[in-house]
Amino acid sequence: MSTCATASRELSEPLAGTAATARTWLLVEQPGPWGAKALTSSHLDPVLGRALETAAAGTGVRVALIRRPGRHADHPGGRERRVHVAHTLPGRSWTRTALLADPEDLLELDFPALGAGEHGGLWEPYEGDPLVLVCTNGKRDRCCALLGRPLVDELAATGEAVWEVTHIGGHRFAPTLFVLPYGYAYGRVTARAVKEILHAVRDGQVVTANARGRSAWERPAQAADLAVREHTGEDRADALRITRTEPRPAGSAEPGGWSVTVEHADGRLWRVEVERGTSLPPRPESCGAVPGSPARMDVTALREVTGRTA
Repeated sequence: MSTCATASRELSEPLAGTAATARTWLLVEQPGPWGAKALTSSHLDPVLGRALETAAAGTGVRVALIRRPGRHADHPGGRERRVHVAHTLPGRSWTRTALLADPEDLLELDFPALGAGEHGGLWEPYEGDPLVLVCTNGKRDRCCALLGRPLVDELAATGEAVWEVTHIGGHRFAPTLFVLPYGYAYGRVTARAVKEILHAVRDGQVVTANARGRSAWERPAQAADLAVREHTGEDRADALRITRTEPRPAGSAEPGGWSVTVEHADGRLWRVEVERGTSLPPRPESCGAVPGSPARMDVTALREVTGRTA
């Protein structure tokens, strides 16, 4: 086993509440090598990359580059590229897709509308298998290449709709991935586990084992969602939604905890208390980094409440 994998397991910490946060993902195919900051250090025009970052800022849209599994020759290429845009809120999840000859067309997108879940008939609906996106950006973190790329190759060999993707956070949990249309992220996974995850997604369900959270939610809410699922056994992807996240103490710029209200489609409510913890002993947040103490989301209480007390 690689030193990255060994370290990850020796310094095990909870996965819940560690997913990247994005209501909507814009995924742009870009062959060739990626640098640490891929949008501005790849064969994508860096001016366009910066413009996309600016356009997406504060809208709820996260932009990432994707590429098909295989060798990544160092040449720009000139073919059409596949793009996906996916919204991940429960009950409103959708994925649209297109082939673009000119990536500059992406600057014409209405980013605030996409972040709010309104695609306005953009492109075509994606109707294929669930998309699995595995981080393989070794320039950002070598563990993502050492552990992510073999996972991609194994999944691709069995015919899964898998893409390599740039930075999605949580390098120390490599291999890391997220799955569309629901946007749940996972860490420390095997190909067998991914097969189980995709089987569930095809049935509109969620696997909680090795789940980091649904990207539509902020991190305290990600932890609360997974806690309620594990408490109740609810696995339907769209059965739960977050209706309120209140920081504690109220008005604090750096809250030490949160009170999160989770609502079931049948009307049941749960109040979940989440505390900001510190992962100890110190561990690198990425391969080769100086050990630190990354924040963690610890669920300290969970109770069902009535509408009058919620």
